[in-house]
Amino acid sequence: MSEPAVSPPRAPAVFTQGSLARHVLVMTSTGSIGLVAVFMVDLLSLIYVSWLGEPALTAGVGFAAQVLFFIISINIGLSIAVSAVVARAIGANDRPRAQQLASSGLTHSFIIATVTGLALYLFRRPALELLGAREAALEAADIYLVWTLPTNGLMALGMALSGVLRSVGDARRSMYVTLFGSIVTAVIDPLLILGLKMGVEGAAIAAVVSRIVWMAVGLWGSVRVHGIVGRPDRKSVMLDLPPMMKIALPAILTNLAAPVANGYAVHAMANFGEASVAAGAIIDRVVPVAFVVLFAMSGVVGPIVAQNYGAKLYGRVRDTLTSCFVFATIYSLTVWLLLVLSSRWIVWLFSAQGETARLVIYFCNYGAVAWVFLGCLFAANAAFNNLDYAFLSTLFNWGRATLGTIPFVTIGAHYLGAEGVILGIVGGGAISGSAAIITAYGIARRISRLKT
Repeated sequence: MSEPAVSPPRAPAVFTQGSLARHVLVMTSTGSIGLVAVFMVDLLSLIYVSWLGEPALTAGVGFAAQVLFFIISINIGLSIAVSAVVARAIGANDRPRAQQLASSGLTHSFIIATVTGLALYLFRRPALELLGAREAALEAADIYLVWTLPTNGLMALGMALSGVLRSVGDARRSMYVTLFGSIVTAVIDPLLILGLKMGVEGAAIAAVVSRIVWMAVGLWGSVRVHGIVGRPDRKSVMLDLPPMMKIALPAILTNLAAPVANGYAVHAMANFGEASVAAGAIIDRVVPVAFVVLFAMSGVVGPIVAQNYGAKLYGRVRDTLTSCFVFATIYSLTVWLLLVLSSRWIVWLFSAQGETARLVIYFCNYGAVAWVFLGCLFAANAAFNNLDYAFLSTLFNWGRATLGTIPFVTIGAHYLGAEGVILGIVGGGAISGSAAIITAYGIARRISRLKT
C-alpha cells in the first residue's frame, strides 16, 4: 500500500490518557456543533416550506424524511465501522494499518451507499405509499427523493470521513465537515425555496450541495492534514471487507431499527389525517435540534471506547460509560424542561394551527421524556459496537422497534388517538434504555475480568 501524499508526525492515542469526562465533554460539544448545523438546516428548510402555506408540502417533506432516515441509518452504520476499526489501530499504535483501514473503509462506504441509494430510488413511490403518503404530499415527497437519493454515496463518504477524523481525536475538523456544509446550505436554502419559489425542489437541491461540501472538507482534513488515509488498492479493499462488515452489518441492522419504528409511528399518525402527519414532521425536525448532544455523544463515544479497548485499558472503558450515562440523563431532563416552556413558541414558529399545534404541544409536555432513556440507549449501543458485542446493539434496537414500539403504539392509538402514538414511543423507549444501561455495565465488567 502506498503512503499518502502528506505524512505528518504520528498523533498519539489521545483518548488513552487524561480525564475521560473531559474527552466526552470536548468530543460531544464539538460534535454537537457540527450536528446542530445539519439539523438546523433541516429545521429551517421545513420552516421555509411551511411558510408556503400548504400543509400537504410540510407532510410531504416529513414522508421523504422517513425514507431518507432509512438510508441514512445505513450510512451511519458504515461510518461507525470505519471509525471503530481505525481507532483500534491507532490505539494499538499501528498507524500503517490505520491508514489502510481508512482507505478501504471509505471505499466500502461509498460503493455500498451508492448502490443502496439507487436501489431505493427505483422503489421510492411504493415506499412513500406504504408510509401513507397520498396525492399532493406524495408528489412533494417524490420530488425531494428524486434529487437526494442518487447522491447518497456522497453523503456516506462525508459521514465516514468525519468518523475517520474522530478516530484520530480531531474533534474540531470532524465538526467542520458538517458545519461548513450546513453553512453553505443555510445560505442557499431560502434563496431556492422562497426567493426562486422552487419550494420542495429547492430544499432538495440545497441538501445535495451540502453533501458535496461535506465530502470536500472531510477529504481535506483526513488526507491533507492528518495523512491518515492511504491510497486504496483492490487487494486491500477486499481483505479489509470482513473486519469492516463485522462491525458495519450489526451497526446497520441496529440503525435500521429506528426508521422502522418511526415508519410505523408515521403510518399510525397517517390514520388521523394530514394535520397529524404535519405535526409528526415538525416533531421529527425539532427533536434532533433539541437533543443534538445525545446524537453527537452516540458517535463520539465510540472512538473513546475503541482506543482504550485497543490499548487494553478496560477500567477506562467502564468509566467512559459512566460519564456518558450521567451526562445524557442530566442533559435530557434539562432539554425536556426547556421544551415544555417553549412549546407555544415552537407552534408559532412553524405557523402550526388546530390539531397540528395541539399535538406538537402535547409532545413537548409528555413525549420528550422518552429521550431521557433513549440517550442512554445511544451510549450503550456505541459501547457494544466497539467492544465486539455489536449484536447486542441490534438486539436492543430491534427490540425497541418491534416489541417496544408496535404494541405500545397500536394500543395507544386505539385508546388515545394520535396522543397515544406519542405515549407509546415513550413506553418502549423507557424499557429499552433501562435494559441497555444494565447490560452495558455487565459487558464492561465481564471484559475486565476476562482480559486482566
